[in-house]
Amino acid sequence: MTDPMTHRPAEQLDEFLSLVGQTAWKPDADLQAIAEWLPRELGAEVAIVNGAMKTVELSTSGFSERVLEHLEPMLMRLATGRVASAAMDVGTAQVRLEAVGSELPRRVLVLVGSAPLTRRAAALASHTGGILAALHRARETDRMTRGYQQKAHQLRMAVLMALQAGDPLLARRMTTGAVPELLDCDRLRVHILRCEKDERERIAQAYQDPSGYHGDGLMVRCPVYDEHLVCLIADRDGSGAEAADGLAAVLRDLVADNPHYALGISSAHPLPATAEAYGQARHALAVASNTPGRVAGYHGQEPLERLLPRAEAIEWAGSVLGPLTALPELTTEITRLAMHFHRSGVARMLNVSRNTVTAHLGRAQSALGLDLRDVRCRATLALALGVAALHREVGSIPAQPDPPALEELLHTRPAAEWGRTFLEPLRDARYHPVHQTLRTWIEANADAQQTARRLGCSRTTVAAHLRTAERRLTRDLLSTGSGVHDLVHALHLSGETPL
Repeated sequence: MTDPMTHRPAEQLDEFLSLVGQTAWKPDADLQAIAEWLPRELGAEVAIVNGAMKTVELSTSGFSERVLEHLEPMLMRLATGRVASAAMDVGTAQVRLEAVGSELPRRVLVLVGSAPLTRRAAALASHTGGILAALHRARETDRMTRGYQQKAHQLRMAVLMALQAGDPLLARRMTTGAVPELLDCDRLRVHILRCEKDERERIAQAYQDPSGYHGDGLMVRCPVYDEHLVCLIADRDGSGAEAADGLAAVLRDLVADNPHYALGISSAHPLPATAEAYGQARHALAVASNTPGRVAGYHGQEPLERLLPRAEAIEWAGSVLGPLTALPELTTEITRLAMHFHRSGVARMLNVSRNTVTAHLGRAQSALGLDLRDVRCRATLALALGVAALHREVGSIPAQPDPPALEELLHTRPAAEWGRTFLEPLRDARYHPVHQTLRTWIEANADAQQTARRLGCSRTTVAAHLRTAERRLTRDLLSTGSGVHDLVHALHLSGETPL
C-alpha cells in the first residue's frame, strides 16, 4: 500500500487541526467530518466501536458493520484491556483494531482496508482515534454536566416549592446530606429578576457553588414566567434593611448593566412565609418595571386576612372552603394556585396538562358554588384561602349552622382602614381617570376590552392606566391574581363596587 503520509505533512496537519478546532468547543457539532478525513488520508474505512456493547458510535460512510460479526471475541479483549491492539484478516479485508481511551470498557478503533497500513499510517490512525475518543468523552462529560445542572435545578425547585407550601422541615428532608445555608436562617427575602429567558440558567450557573446552591441564597428558574429568575436570599442581620452585598448586590448590578432587566424585592419574612414574600416580590417587580431604576422593594400593607377578627375569620373561611375537603388534594392545590397564576402556569408548576387543570377547577367550582370566572368570586375564595394559610385551625373546627358572612368580617375598623390606605395613592385629582378605570375594570370582570368600550377609550389607554395603578398601589394587576383580589376588596370597602 502506498504511504499516504509521504506528501504535504504540514498541510495535512493544518487540515486535521482545523477540523478538530471546528468541533471541539461545539457540543452539537458533528464529528463525522473528522472520521471522513481518515479514509481520504489512509485509504481505509474507520469506526469507533463500543467494545463491550459491540455498537458503532461513529463510522465513515463506507464502513460495513457486518465485519463486526467476525471481531466479537477480539473486541471484548480490547474493551476489557487484555490487549491493546490487533490485526486480523476478514475475507480479503485487512482489519486493524486498537483500544483507545483509558477507562474500562474501552472503545475500539477499527480500520478496514484492502491492504495493511504502513507504520506511519497506523500511527496517524492511532492518534486520530485517540482524539476522536477524547472528543467523545468530552461530549459525554458535557451531557453529564447538563444532566447535573438539570438535577440541581430540580432540587432547588423542590426546595422552593416546599418553602412556598410553608414547610421548611420538608425542604431540609429533601436536601439530606447537602442542606443549603438558606434553610439555616430565620428569615429571607425573595428577589425576582426579570431577564431574558435564555439568560436565567447562565446567571444561575455563574453564581452557583459546588453544592448546587448559591451560598446563602437560591436561584431558581420560574416554572410559570419564562423571563423570571426567583432568588431566595437569607436575611442574616435581622435589621430590616436589605443586604448591600452578596447575591442581592449581584442582582442589582445585573439590572444596572442591562436596560431590559428589572428587580422586585420583598420585605424580610420567616421561612414558612415564603409564599407571602414571593407575592410581595411579584408586586414589587410590577412597580420596578415602571420605574427609572428598574429596582423596587415592596412597601405595601399587611394582607387583609391578617386584619380580620380571628375567630370569625376562621369560622367564615371554614364554611367557604368546607366543600373542598371532599375533593382530592390535587383539586384543592390546583384551585389555590389558580388564584395566583394563569392555568397554563399552574399546569407547568404541577407537571399536568392544562385540560387537567381545567377539569379540577370545574369540580372545585361546582363544589364551592362559586363562578371562578368572576373576579369577585375569585377574590372571595382567595381571601378564604389566605385565612386558611394564616390559621391552620381552618377546617378542623366543626362547621357552625350560621357562620358569619364576609360583610360582617369586613365591617370592622382595621379592614376599613386597610381599604382606605390601599386606595389613598389614587385620591389625588391627577389620578381620578386611573381610579375610574380601575372601578370600571373590576365591574367589567377585569376585561380590558369591555372596560375600554364602557369608558369610550382605547385598550391602550386602559393598559396605561393599569400600569400607573400598579406603580401607585404597589400591586401587580396584569399578570397575577392577588393584586386584583386586593383591588376588589379595597373598592368594596370604599363602597365603590359590590362583592
